[in-house]
Amino acid sequence: MSTGNHIEAHNLLKSKRLSLYTQDEVIVLMRTDCPVCISEGLTSRSRVRLTSVSGREILATLYQVENDWLTTGEAGLSEAAWAKLGVDDGTFISVSHAPTVGSLADIRRRIYGGRLDEPAFQGIIGDIAAGHYADIHLATFIATCSALPLDIEEICHLTKAMVGAGERLSWDAPMILDKHCVGGLPGNRTTPIVVAIVASLGFTMPKTSSRAITSPAGTADTMETLAPVDLDIDQMRRVVEEQGACIAWGGAVNLSPADDILIRIERALDIDTEGQLIASVLSKKIAAGATHVVLDLPVGLTAKVRSLDKAKILGEHLSAVAANFGLETRCVFTDGSQPVGRGIGPALEAHDILSVLQNNPDAPQDLRKRAILIAAQALELANHVDDGGGLAAAEAALVDGRAWNKFQAICEAQGGMRTPPVAPLTCPLLAQSSGKISSIDNRKLSRLAKLAGAPRQKAAGIVMQVRLGERVTNGQPLLTVHAEAKGALDYALEYAAANPDILKIEE
Repeated sequence: MSTGNHIEAHNLLKSKRLSLYTQDEVIVLMRTDCPVCISEGLTSRSRVRLTSVSGREILATLYQVENDWLTTGEAGLSEAAWAKLGVDDGTFISVSHAPTVGSLADIRRRIYGGRLDEPAFQGIIGDIAAGHYADIHLATFIATCSALPLDIEEICHLTKAMVGAGERLSWDAPMILDKHCVGGLPGNRTTPIVVAIVASLGFTMPKTSSRAITSPAGTADTMETLAPVDLDIDQMRRVVEEQGACIAWGGAVNLSPADDILIRIERALDIDTEGQLIASVLSKKIAAGATHVVLDLPVGLTAKVRSLDKAKILGEHLSAVAANFGLETRCVFTDGSQPVGRGIGPALEAHDILSVLQNNPDAPQDLRKRAILIAAQALELANHVDDGGGLAAAEAALVDGRAWNKFQAICEAQGGMRTPPVAPLTCPLLAQSSGKISSIDNRKLSRLAKLAGAPRQKAAGIVMQVRLGERVTNGQPLLTVHAEAKGALDYALEYAAANPDILKIEE
């Protein structure tokens, strides 16, 4: 007996919305004595195919329950499953075994040391983008690319596959500028300032940015406190046509969508391997239509890149892969020994950005100088000025207000400028002795800001009050923790108390 062209009656269950939030993980819950589970031999953690009456299909991970709130004739859907399947509460869906995912064989081959060719990466990334992989499969792929690092050829294959899995933008301009920082340095929020400077000088810079992976804030998280960033392609194109630039979240425009899926797993694993980092960065630049890209590589003992030698190797690999796709790049090796600016966390970093753009006397000078440096490199790469002349051009656009005016115009075009939120709870961390700040642990600072609630709670994070080499006295505030909830503040303070080496003081 058939109920239509798409689903069979013997596998039918009524959909039930559970309001179960699992981020993007697609989960379905069924009872252990569900007739479909029994007849199909489905057990907990089975991969299943769910099909709606309209014919929409998704793959989900099955978990089983014995509670009375779910009947034997119902399938409980997580919010991610609900959104992807697009059904109404109580409508019938068909449940069956998931088809075999052929590309998993290539992942198994790589676990045992095999290198992968272009068709293999096309298959893997295609299946990831289509939602065929469970989180355990995604984690395995990330881990095997970490244990056996991707070579340059594999990175090129992965990059090409990631570009091909999503949208690709093109622009009516001969040169499209972009920049990217490889990360690992709290507070390094130069992008909005750089975009404003470069666009104010007449260049096109459609900037797409990521949300935080392992940090307390990504550029998209910070920019979202100043203006909407969830622009679709038509909105993004309109803003760029009007203002020459935008600062948007890349995930909203479906550029390299497999990368956004992998980023979610990398965040959970706290892993960001070189090969996937390169493919992630460049696939977004290529998909966004960039022709010239400045790459910022901070170097420091507790940054993502620990030594100048490693930074140079990473820069060479980035440039080599970029050249395969016709991208012109310039690598800039910057100081990664301590945070940039004062704020760590979306809204706190936004306050620093505004301070620099508005030429406030108390603006963090390290953020200002770094943004000018990156903008200068972009202007020189674009042949706007001779090498060495970029600093003066970039600083002039900032000092005379052109960059601030352009930034305001971009924000208005994206949906209106916002005022960043302010946390209701703050608590200073005080020096326990007098002396000189001898080292700052960027990783532990990031952890502290995340425990305070960043980036999910936009106003949460840290405000730094000291710099490396500065002399402090016993009882002097070193930093202030900002939180939106008391529990988060307490967790952060407990962590700080247990890790006094976040900021080391030597007499």
